[in-house]
Amino acid sequence: MADAFDVAIIGAGAMGSATAWWLARRGSRVVVYDQFEPLHTRGSSHGGSRIFRLAYPDRRYVAMARDALALWRELEEDAGEPLLDTTGSVDHGDPASVARLAEALDGDAEWLTGEAARERWPGMRFDGPVLLQPDGGRCRADATVAALHRRAADLGAEFRFNTRVDSVAALTADVVVVTAGAWVNRLVDAGPVTVTQEQPFHFRPTVAAGWPSFIHHRAPFIYGLETPGEGVKVAEHHTGAVVDADTRSFEIDREGRARVVDYVSEWLPGLDPEPVSETTCLYTTTPDEGFLLERRGNIVIGSACSGHGFKFTPLIGRTLAGLALA
Repeated sequence: MADAFDVAIIGAGAMGSATAWWLARRGSRVVVYDQFEPLHTRGSSHGGSRIFRLAYPDRRYVAMARDALALWRELEEDAGEPLLDTTGSVDHGDPASVARLAEALDGDAEWLTGEAARERWPGMRFDGPVLLQPDGGRCRADATVAALHRRAADLGAEFRFNTRVDSVAALTADVVVVTAGAWVNRLVDAGPVTVTQEQPFHFRPTVAAGWPSFIHHRAPFIYGLETPGEGVKVAEHHTGAVVDADTRSFEIDREGRARVVDYVSEWLPGLDPEPVSETTCLYTTTPDEGFLLERRGNIVIGSACSGHGFKFTPLIGRTLAGLALA
């Protein structure tokens, strides 16, 4: 690790790789370290798909999602492949919760009756009025991280996989960017963050119908989206057990699995309620579920993304690159 670089990045998941892409585009000498192999499944960036949505109850996140949407298209153009599919996104359930989204979207959404929504998406049932945001959809998660690796390397960034960094002081670089996800507090004091093991499931469609990205506002929230070639992903949001990233079991919580299967049986009649696949991933969450993006001396911290950050990948990468060059 004796080579000199302008910026060293710890963590080659979505955020670290996006930061490397932006920095390499600007001519910086960049090295990216990751303790695991490319596209590993131990963190938060793996899998075929992630929800993209503009629908947030906070106007700041709505504005960020709009900015991110333009940057996704810029990334797609640079990578030469589709990375964000527009399917529309729908929210339904608790009326007050869904109404807050409509207010923050400031007219950039459409209300549908439950009956009209069922006619449009016959594989789904709905709880009350449905809010449709047409720009929502899905990010191709694995494809995005692979494209960022490829394009950053094409532009001169160096990736060193299977290389664990135990101290930022060990790196010879003007600036160190820490995008280590669930391992962030092993390297810097990022403040109080909680690491949980979440579990999405894929189900086989039984009807020939399109699937929007969706969120059912209930306790707990349920989200879902189609992953082409894998089925429709369905999961509870933020119900996983608190874990240590190095010692977690990767085992599926059977009670949680049963709850999701019961949900699919009741609310998604267009799916076979027996999962065709199941996996785990990590959420690293701040107390207010916001993002930690800041510079302290020559260290930039880009974590946590609190279980909803992937949709902002190119925007967060640009933000961290800007902090590194400040």
